[in-house]
Amino acid sequence: MNVLARRVGGWLGRWLSQPHHRHGAALPTPRERLAATLQPGDVLLVEGETRVSVAIKYLTQSTWSHAALFIGNAAGRIGPDGTALCFVEADIIDGIRLVELSEFDGLHSRICRPVGLSDVDRQQVIDYGLARVGQQYDLKNVFDLARYLIPTPPVPQRWRRRMLSLGSGDPTRAICSTLIAQCFQSVRYPILPSVEFRATDRLDCPGCIEEILRIRHHSLFVPRDFDVSPYFEVVKPTLARGFDYRQLNWAKDQAASTA
Repeated sequence: MNVLARRVGGWLGRWLSQPHHRHGAALPTPRERLAATLQPGDVLLVEGETRVSVAIKYLTQSTWSHAALFIGNAAGRIGPDGTALCFVEADIIDGIRLVELSEFDGLHSRICRPVGLSDVDRQQVIDYGLARVGQQYDLKNVFDLARYLIPTPPVPQRWRRRMLSLGSGDPTRAICSTLIAQCFQSVRYPILPSVEFRATDRLDCPGCIEEILRIRHHSLFVPRDFDVSPYFEVVKPTLARGFDYRQLNWAKDQAASTA
């Protein structure tokens, strides 16, 4: 039964990884601008075009369906395109792997940068991700993959995030945000912690309220959490490299109609 389930799971994984036609007005970021802007420890969010991406974007109510951790040259390996394998990401079929920047060519993306992360902790985050390269997903958990067969399942919005963490929790990491959340949690860097308020017992401050942060379970994180986190800076390569709207090359007929 395990062999049969694994074969079915492999078929499902390949089918879900196939491109899916989409409509959108978002512009992809040129590779050279991404390369000039990215720094080790950055999280790259991607609007994927596969079948599973459609389901993840619906369940998370977000543009972003995938996340990858930028590690620079830390892996010391070169990919098929002759450039560094500079990202750690998770894939349904290949598991946790290293990929080149070219993997995200033509896709709408966003850079999320942890603010104030020390060099020592940044290296630990990268090392945590590298240590998990090569881990595979157990594709015999067919139920975990089958949830993505319906791109827009009829479930209440408050249950959609939980739907991503059902089952074994192993193929769930195919969206990669779980792996990246674990990387940052290894150094206790916050993403979107749960916040509690309670009265203090300090004698010098009776009635004072203190804020307590609690780490959320890594299986509950989704790509958009890095975008909305107050602890990650959103970096747009077009603006970071210097932007002058007066240098844009507008079509002449459009410029004339605007005037």
